[in-house]
Amino acid sequence: MAPEKFDVVILGGGNAGIGVTGPVRRAGMSVAMIEADLLGGTCPNRGCTPKKVLVAAGHALHEIERASIHHIAIGKPKLDWAALIDREKDMIKDISANLARSMARRQVEVINGRGVFTGPNTVRVGDRELHAGHIVIATGSRPRPLPIPGAELMITSDDMLSERELPGSVIFIGGGVIALEFGHVYAHAGADVMILEALPQLLPAMDSDAVARLQGESERIGIRVKTAVRVKRIERANGRLRVIFDHGATEHAAEADRVVNGAGRVANIEPLDLALGQVEQGNGRIAIDRHLRSVSNPNVYVCGDAVPTSPQLSPIATYEDDIVGRNIVEGPKYSPDYASMATSVYTVPPLASVGLTEAAAPQKGLDVNVHVNDMLGWFSARTYAETVAWSKVIVDRSSDRILGAHIVGHSGQELINIFGLAMRFGVPASQIRDNIYAYPTFSSDLKHMLGYT
Repeated sequence: MAPEKFDVVILGGGNAGIGVTGPVRRAGMSVAMIEADLLGGTCPNRGCTPKKVLVAAGHALHEIERASIHHIAIGKPKLDWAALIDREKDMIKDISANLARSMARRQVEVINGRGVFTGPNTVRVGDRELHAGHIVIATGSRPRPLPIPGAELMITSDDMLSERELPGSVIFIGGGVIALEFGHVYAHAGADVMILEALPQLLPAMDSDAVARLQGESERIGIRVKTAVRVKRIERANGRLRVIFDHGATEHAAEADRVVNGAGRVANIEPLDLALGQVEQGNGRIAIDRHLRSVSNPNVYVCGDAVPTSPQLSPIATYEDDIVGRNIVEGPKYSPDYASMATSVYTVPPLASVGLTEAAAPQKGLDVNVHVNDMLGWFSARTYAETVAWSKVIVDRSSDRILGAHIVGHSGQELINIFGLAMRFGVPASQIRDNIYAYPTFSSDLKHMLGYT
């Protein structure tokens, strides 16, 4: 039987894959999308969207903790964890069905199953074979497997978003975003939390001074952090789980109700039979050019978490999918620029970042001014009884352009977007300082973050 023909076949129905359908369908191209699970992928179904519901509860508990500073007398709060999980599930329950209706309106054929390459332009799903002029790999990511004896005893962030009982104690193996964000929620909810990180720093890709401030706040709320750790094994003990690890020259053991894989995620490309598709890859990373095309098969594009050169974040997937869609329609013209992409770690309070770290600037031969501020004594921070308020802004000395910004607390998850906007459109630091802001607001402190006196 001859393969069914489409202009575009998309492997994966997450944010990245769905976004590609917009440009290509507007151009009149026929599209098939293959997805084995829920449309929307990780972010709306078992990632950033449901997680933010728990983070919001953690933020409310943080505000209650500070209530006495505002002379508000309250009793000890009690969190109904099961009801919170029910609220989280209710908030996301219609997302996949809404996306299915959207794909139907766009006349995208959604096929349930797992697609694998059978040739450079062909994909098999179930008993169907599809041929396409363009194939898009948008298969997302999965938890990074850890080669630790007893690793099968760990749970993942997927499990944490479904468990209706708050564990009394949790150990995270890995000190990345998942460990910090869920760790803060658990700690504010009253659980005992420990984070074990193999590298010398939590969140190793982020500015070291900003991470140090966040680590200090994490320890203030009771999270025990150990870096430069080697986890040797996980085992059952006394009805709980025990983690055996080396820290320094000493072996240690810690027990908890749950042990969580907090080591991040890897591209979910192993099951695709990439070799049959003539798609070059190594160590789980697809080799791509600056237009997000496979270097070995120009008919194949990659976007979202499967891209090996960009952070695995939902807004970046949405950005990349539009580039891929336009490149399919117009030819390979467009390339991503991640320099002004703002990100946040949604701890309570958050760490927000955009652009270069202080350590990266001199490595690029840049001469910079670095503005560092502990803002806890500033009126805005004192008004809201912040527990940490800190910023670092990196400015090119010759051009006055902002190269990077890092904020802990102080509504950094919002302010960081202003820095990202300035970086993208070349707004110099002097214009940020000279702008007039509504007062009193956290954004009115932007000029002081940049050394305004």
